[in-house]
Amino acid sequence: MIVGSVSEDKNFEKRVALTPDIIKKYNSIGLKVHLSQNYASHLGINDIEYEREGAIFFKNYDEVIKSSNAILQINILSDENLNKLSQKQILVGILNPYSNEKKLKEISSKNIDCFSLELLPRITRAQSMDILSSQANLAGYKAVVDSFSYFQKAIPMMMTAAGTISAAKVLVVGAGVAGLQAVATAKRMGAIVFATDVRLASKEQVESLGGKFLTIEGSENLETEGGYAKETSEEFKIKQENLLKETLKKIDIVICTALIPGKKAPIIIKKEMIDVMQSGSVIYDLAASQGGNSELTKVNEVIDSNGVKILGEENILNKLPVSASNLYSKNVFNYIDNLFDKEKKTFEINLEDEIINRTKVK
Repeated sequence: MIVGSVSEDKNFEKRVALTPDIIKKYNSIGLKVHLSQNYASHLGINDIEYEREGAIFFKNYDEVIKSSNAILQINILSDENLNKLSQKQILVGILNPYSNEKKLKEISSKNIDCFSLELLPRITRAQSMDILSSQANLAGYKAVVDSFSYFQKAIPMMMTAAGTISAAKVLVVGAGVAGLQAVATAKRMGAIVFATDVRLASKEQVESLGGKFLTIEGSENLETEGGYAKETSEEFKIKQENLLKETLKKIDIVICTALIPGKKAPIIIKKEMIDVMQSGSVIYDLAASQGGNSELTKVNEVIDSNGVKILGEENILNKLPVSASNLYSKNVFNYIDNLFDKEKKTFEINLEDEIINRTKVK
C-alpha cells in the first residue's frame, strides 16, 4: 500500500503534509511513500533528504495520485487534481467540508473516502492527531510576535535612570489553544495580560499562565460537549461589549482568536470600541480568514483606524512553515497509523471507531 502527497499551491500554502523524519515511520508500518519532485524545496528541504528515508519521487502529479492508495495533503486538492482521483482511493487533509461541501459530495459519490482532520473529536485517543491544536499553538505564538513588531514601544516594564517605561497591556479574545499560547507568549515577554472567553473553564487555564481573566457578571458556561465555544445570546453580547469597551481604553495590543467551527467568526471588537483605543495600539485578528473578530479586519491588509493598526493574515502559519509542517506531519502519521490495518496491510474504514467516523466526510 502507498501513501502519496503532491505540492500545495505555494502562493497560498507553504506547509507540507510529510517531512523527511516521518517517512521511515510510514515504512515501518508497511506503507511506501510517493511524492512529487521538489516537494519541500521551498522550505530548504531537498528531495534527497526524503529519498534517504525511503520516499520515491515522480516528475508529475498524475503519477503520484494514480499510484497512491491514500493522498495526504494540507488543503483540499485543486479541481484538476481532484478529477484524477479514482474509486477506493482515500483523501486526507484539512478539507474544510463547510466551504467545500459540493466538491466533497461529488468525489465521495465516486466511492472515494474523504477524511477531514479538523473534524477530529476531542478525546484522549485523538490528541496525537489533533491538527487544530498543533497549528493553533504556533498561530497564537506568531500573532503575539508579529503584533509586538508593529507596536512602537517596549513590551516589558523597564526601570531606568531616565524614568520608568510601563509594561504593555495585552488583551487576548478567545482562550482556546491559540489564545492560551498567546497569553503565555505575551506574559513571557513581559506584558500584562488579560483574556476573555465565553467558556468559564478557560478562567483557570488563563490564570495558571499568569493572565487575568475578564468575567462578565452573571455569565454562564457557553461550551459545547466537544470543548468548543457556543454562539452567545444577545444579552450576553451586550454585556460583553460594555466590558470590552471599557477595557480597551487602556489596552495596547489585542489578539483575537475566537472561532466557531463551520461558521463565520463572531464580530467582537466593533468600530466604536476601536475608536476608544489609544493611537499606536495594535489588533491582530487570527480569525481574519473566517471574517474576523474585529469589524474593520481585512484579510492580508494592515488597516489604520485613527492610529490603531488592525492586522489579519489569511494563513499566519505560512510564516512558520517548517515548524508547522513538522507538527502537522506527525499528526497525519498518527491518524494514518490508526486508519491502516497492519495485519491485513490495508486501510480499514471502521465506522465504529469514533475518530474515523467523525472525520469521514459523509
